[in-house]
Amino acid sequence: SGLSAVEPVLYLMARRPDLLCGAIVLGVLLILAVKFTCSRARNVVAAARPPVRFFSPEAPIVDLYLGQLDQRLRSMAEVSLIFFYAPWCAHSLAARHEVQQVAKKLAKQVQFVAVNCWWSQGKCRKQNRFYQYPTIHLFYRRFGPIDYKGPFVAPYVESFILRVITPLTYLPSRAMLQEFLSYHEPRVVGFFQFNSSPQPPGYLTYLSSALQALKRDFRNVVRFGVVTSKQVAEAISLKEDASVYLHRRFNSSLIFPRGERNFTSEAICSWVFEHHETVLKWLQPPGTKSRLLEHELNKGPALLLFLPHNPLASKPSPILQQVSNGGQDSCFEYFTSDLLCCHSVLLPESSTSVCDVCLHLSPSFTSSSVPCTLPSTAQGGDMLQSYLRHCCLHQLPAPVSIKTATTVGCSNFLNSYSPFNQYSACCRKIEPQLNESQAKEGSDMQRVHLTPPPSPIPPYTVPVQGGDGITGLQCHTNRTLRFYVLDVALNWPLAVRLGASGNRSASLDQEAGIQRDGLFAAIVNLKDEVHYVLHRSAAATLTESLEGFIRNFSAPYSVLQRYLVGENKKGVKQEARRPDEHQQSPPPPLITELTTSSFLPFIMDIEKDVLLIYYTQWCGFCSVLNHIIIQLARLLQGNSTITVARVNVARNDLPWEFMVDHVPSVLLFPRNRKHLSVKFPDDLPITLPNLLHFILQHSGSAHYAKKPATSSVESQGSGPSAVLRAEFLALQREVQALHLAREHLSKQLAQLWRDNRRLTFDARSLEAQNAELQRERQSLEEQHQEKSRQLGEAVKRLQELADTSENLLNENILLRVLLRALKDKREVGEQVEVERKEAEQKKMRTNEEKKVGQ
Repeated sequence: SGLSAVEPVLYLMARRPDLLCGAIVLGVLLILAVKFTCSRARNVVAAARPPVRFFSPEAPIVDLYLGQLDQRLRSMAEVSLIFFYAPWCAHSLAARHEVQQVAKKLAKQVQFVAVNCWWSQGKCRKQNRFYQYPTIHLFYRRFGPIDYKGPFVAPYVESFILRVITPLTYLPSRAMLQEFLSYHEPRVVGFFQFNSSPQPPGYLTYLSSALQALKRDFRNVVRFGVVTSKQVAEAISLKEDASVYLHRRFNSSLIFPRGERNFTSEAICSWVFEHHETVLKWLQPPGTKSRLLEHELNKGPALLLFLPHNPLASKPSPILQQVSNGGQDSCFEYFTSDLLCCHSVLLPESSTSVCDVCLHLSPSFTSSSVPCTLPSTAQGGDMLQSYLRHCCLHQLPAPVSIKTATTVGCSNFLNSYSPFNQYSACCRKIEPQLNESQAKEGSDMQRVHLTPPPSPIPPYTVPVQGGDGITGLQCHTNRTLRFYVLDVALNWPLAVRLGASGNRSASLDQEAGIQRDGLFAAIVNLKDEVHYVLHRSAAATLTESLEGFIRNFSAPYSVLQRYLVGENKKGVKQEARRPDEHQQSPPPPLITELTTSSFLPFIMDIEKDVLLIYYTQWCGFCSVLNHIIIQLARLLQGNSTITVARVNVARNDLPWEFMVDHVPSVLLFPRNRKHLSVKFPDDLPITLPNLLHFILQHSGSAHYAKKPATSSVESQGSGPSAVLRAEFLALQREVQALHLAREHLSKQLAQLWRDNRRLTFDARSLEAQNAELQRERQSLEEQHQEKSRQLGEAVKRLQELADTSENLLNENILLRVLLRALKDKREVGEQVEVERKEAEQKKMRTNEEKKVGQ
């Protein structure tokens, strides 16, 4: 059947050999095209080069540059670090040196592994999908991975690794517990007794919760400690084993509710981050496209503190301690009121320890007829005794000598929620020999307390005094201010954008607010689109400067001035000046370039009419108007009362009252009437005549020209107004001449248009004739080709006839030769036959003669 189907095709191709040739040619071309395409596809992608080592062989880092993953390396050390990198990544190349420095320091404690996760044939590339490089994962025994999200700087990486190595701080004594709880970061303390078992229940869970906190915050803002002594745990009211205590300075400290939540690492970590207090929040913008800073600034006004930070420091920065000071040295750093209603009670177990139970009253509550509502000993002794359990939670058990200053320990608590009052219990140890003034000088709280008598005294009202830190900044206005801290070394470009100087020199920079201690502070209010910069004096301390800065911001009528970001240059000339060898001082610029600092002094000059142009470097319409502004400035160059200036509003912040809604915009500030500034109408095109008319109409000279003029001819013909009017009349004459020239040109253009139209029609007719001639030419060429073909055929036929005739002639000659040969042969045969016959006859005659003779 298949052969029968092919036979018609073969028969058709045999009848039409041209189809056979065309099919063969198309098939060959198709095969060549496919082969050429496939060969190019194979040659476009070059084979990847084999990877090489990323770290130097001397570095104590296991470099898996082939992308393999070996889980056995993690079991070689208690803590292991895996550095995933891409060899081409610039961030990976920059972090390589930092990781090598850390590895040389911590090689004995941490197993460092580097994996090339970009090699396509490696196991890492097949099993992981990283969205950025490099990536650091840390493993603590079987816990992990802990993703490091901080900057790839050696001190930060080393600090994070040390936090992973020791996630818990051991607190063997009350002194260390007190020091641990005295810092501004949130603190968590776990109580576990190791005397009953080498590993008490819940300890690993608590350890895992500390590691969970590291996964949430690479700075480890929430620090975890562990207490194994029952006597030390009693200082923070921990009596039960496996208890977790969250220390808070401004509100009541909390104990993990094991009856309400499961005792798991995730639950403990979530509970800590839900209830911890953060006064200073660290920010670390990644330096790429990120909305971290916008998300925080949208919450409200923010105080950004740029401080020098050392992550490897054993103790927090002294500057941070000063900023956050008050929570440990006063009962209520941010929630103190103006008056205290206090009651002093002797502690039953000591003759020298006194507990001051104070009720913090708001100003509105103190205006009541009964300002002090604490119960007396007789009326509410049980209630006061219930407050005593909040006293002396952080004090050392050692007695205080007579020469030792008075010590104070405070605890804040709530009896019941009220927006007008709050309780505190402060423990004081005072020797009976100390009088009232000595007690006040020795008190760490800097408050006025009476020397406690042997028996309780009635309640008394005490005014709150200032502390060592930034205290008493609340309850004045209803304004919220958030505190953020940034490392000045890592975020210096952001500080420069906010107003810091361009270089971090050690000298004092009053204009930018940079001091010798490297601190820069700014308050940013994103909602109002303003920010303020802290300007510190050399005599004021950091605490005083920040306190005054915050007070001025919180005042109902703030005295802070909005900081305007502008360019450093004071003026730039728009056009090159003509050289003048005899002139010593350079001439004034043709167009004055204004900046933020020179804007107000320049436009508020009452002796000048200032024409101001608002522009930006990205505005295309502003560039189009440059030649018009330059022509205007040239016309007004000889006039000393009118000045042309411009300001780049994209690079220079201006006061709100001088901003415009679009660019380009033109404003005129007339002399002696700066409050009557006029904007160039938006519906008028910005042309040279319109600008001149606008200046003449609204300038200070025009204003005075509207007043009744004297009849004196000299007064009419003098002054800047006459000069401008003469220039304006000259420009009018020039404009009229230009109008006449335009009409003449219009007539010429009309005539040229008519000629062009006629030529167009002629061209179209010529094109038609040319097309007809082309067609005739084409037909003649076809006829010529046909005649040539016929002549060729005739010539071919004649040639064939000539060849045939020549062949016939040759054959005729051959035939003649043959005929001649045949004729000669025939004659010879006939002669032979005649001779034979004659011989026969002669023989017959002889025979007859013989017969006759016989």
